[in-house]
Amino acid sequence: MAAYLIADVDITDPAAFEEYKREVPATEARYGGKYLGRGGPTKVLEGDWQPHRLVIVEFPDMESLLAWYDSPEYARLKTIRKQCAKTRMIALEGVAAVTA
Repeated sequence: MAAYLIADVDITDPAAFEEYKREVPATEARYGGKYLGRGGPTKVLEGDWQPHRLVIVEFPDMESLLAWYDSPEYARLKTIRKQCAKTRMIALEGVAAVTA
């Protein structure tokens, strides 16, 4: 069952973040990750949430998502991200497809 990484990234050092942004897609792809949304415009419909840079990545399953997050390939980039951005990130397990 698919799993989704959802991150709200508040970039504090745009120059340093460029390296992260450039290199992270290849690491996610190795674990089956694909972008569903990446920093595009958002529109708040309810509540007071004001997302910064919202990112949604779909992985084949939760195991793949967590394997990517804990991978040696991502470790260096995770350190970079933590130095140049404040991030709120969750992993959400998808639901089984409903057939009509």
